[in-house]
Amino acid sequence: MSPRRPTKQITIGDDRVGYVKVGGNAPVLVQSMTCTDTSDVAATVRQIHELADLGCELVRVAVPDKEAAAALPEIIRQTPVPLTADIHFDYRWALAAIRSGFHALRLNPGNIRDVDKVKTVVKQAKERGIPIRIGVNAGSLPPIPALADGEMPPSMVDRMVDAALWEINILEEMDYDNIKISMKAFDVPSMVEANRRLARVLDDRLTPYPLHLGVTEAGLPRAGSVRSAIGIGMLLAEGIGDTIRVSLAADPSEEIPVCYDILASLNLRRHGPTLVACPTCGRIEIELIPLANQVEAHFVKLGKPITVAVMGCVVNGPGEARMADLGIAGGKGRGVIFRKGQVIRTVDEPEFLSALIEEGDKVIAEMEGQEYSPYEGDDALIPLDAINR
Repeated sequence: MSPRRPTKQITIGDDRVGYVKVGGNAPVLVQSMTCTDTSDVAATVRQIHELADLGCELVRVAVPDKEAAAALPEIIRQTPVPLTADIHFDYRWALAAIRSGFHALRLNPGNIRDVDKVKTVVKQAKERGIPIRIGVNAGSLPPIPALADGEMPPSMVDRMVDAALWEINILEEMDYDNIKISMKAFDVPSMVEANRRLARVLDDRLTPYPLHLGVTEAGLPRAGSVRSAIGIGMLLAEGIGDTIRVSLAADPSEEIPVCYDILASLNLRRHGPTLVACPTCGRIEIELIPLANQVEAHFVKLGKPITVAVMGCVVNGPGEARMADLGIAGGKGRGVIFRKGQVIRTVDEPEFLSALIEEGDKVIAEMEGQEYSPYEGDDALIPLDAINR
């Protein structure tokens, strides 16, 4: 892992929903986008709440037309998290989003090419203190200028960087630097190179704006998660990136766990449990897959940042289980339970799940500075100061 690229920090939000920090020393932010018809306020608000409950920290909402723009004031009134208005082609919807109280804008330099209209939006955003994300997408780049005879057309990466710098220059000429930038493409190598190159250019210019990472139109959940993990993960490992989105052709609720899995895999953030489970090779001597699924379902429901290892053989099992917060190493119908590297007990296979749940409650209680009581159901975690009183 390379050191995190130092960037300017921007703030998004308001007093009612709270504020999120992007860039600087803030954690890498997880965001997503609604897929509802924005003019349907109830459906859009419901989806925003679902995403927020999963840990999404910034939600983008499409504003493609007058009907969507008219719905924005009521959507903003009911949101639990900061919202970004996604604007394409018509600058008037950006102005409507600003008036409605939206917390940030996304502008695409590939399809709002009128400098005066961009400046009108920037002027009002500046007056309200609203950040702007310059969202460059390989699928909607500005047209290629006329070429001289024999002149080679610029590469897609060159065009992406040029598009970002075109709009950055407009904003900076207006003394506006409340900016973050995204450079998205379906092609993973192009997306990675575009972000690397823009980061170098910005740092050389001494304008280290924060970058939002994503592989656009990544595809269905399986392939899209893989593409996103590779593209986003490569850049994060190089210290590049301040917010991320995994763009899947699926309900956006499926994006949030993948985002956090990427961050957890790089030890950047933890949100909920991490399950370590061995690949089911011929050495397995217990019913590992059903157990792993049940363990994951239980600890995901709890939502606590605990690492649980479910191992099924004597080769790697004890070592992996010992390194986790909680683990079991099974073999021939029996298993050894580890807590924080220490052997706690040996149990028979029918007791695997119940033993892991019981010991997991104890680990979580220790993490939260509480005392564990096995006799009080959902109230089993009792604060120590309450007991001491």
